[in-house]
Amino acid sequence: MPMTQNLKPSFLPTLHSYLSHCAQEFDQIPVDRKAELSQVAGYVRLKVNAGLPARLTFICTHNSRRSHLSQIWAQVAAAWFKIPGVVTYSGGTEATAFNPRAVTALRACGLEIEPKDPTIPNPVYQVRYSADFPTIECFSKVFNQPPNPTTGYCAVMTCSQADDACPIVTGCDLRVAIRYEDPKAADDTPDESSRYAERSAQICREMLFMASKVLD
Repeated sequence: MPMTQNLKPSFLPTLHSYLSHCAQEFDQIPVDRKAELSQVAGYVRLKVNAGLPARLTFICTHNSRRSHLSQIWAQVAAAWFKIPGVVTYSGGTEATAFNPRAVTALRACGLEIEPKDPTIPNPVYQVRYSADFPTIECFSKVFNQPPNPTTGYCAVMTCSQADDACPIVTGCDLRVAIRYEDPKAADDTPDESSRYAERSAQICREMLFMASKVLD
């Protein structure tokens, strides 16, 4: 398998500890979810073996929380397991904005996230996780709008509403439903912070598991 095994990326210190912890929690992932994640891993493996980019687009209704969390953690997980050629995206059935609560949860994990212009309704965020890789650029968009690919990608549906609202995702090679409960349900309640932290940890854990299976 043409993986780049001699690459030794350096992660931000707090993030490195967080990833090390989540990578030890694969036993918390149910068997049926492991099967779904393994479908995505198989897609990535086929693309990498063919010397092609493995494009993953994570889709949720508003492209505000779960799809952004998935995009970021999948890109970080690919770097963690030294898998070349993985490029992640996110989109929705409509555009809103990257929710500040999700941004706060990711910062608590050790990611550095800054908006280019915080005064606009839908800011573009720069997400930094390592000095060895480019930052991830995140903002809310419809799933088939630039810079997202329109052909040759795997569509990962992260919420039931998006999966139901998009009976056809044009141009994708593979469509997989990996659904997550929306932390929005806890907004403006005492459980808000813990619910977002829980969802971020779950997605991180599962994206790390997915990336690990590419190497099988």
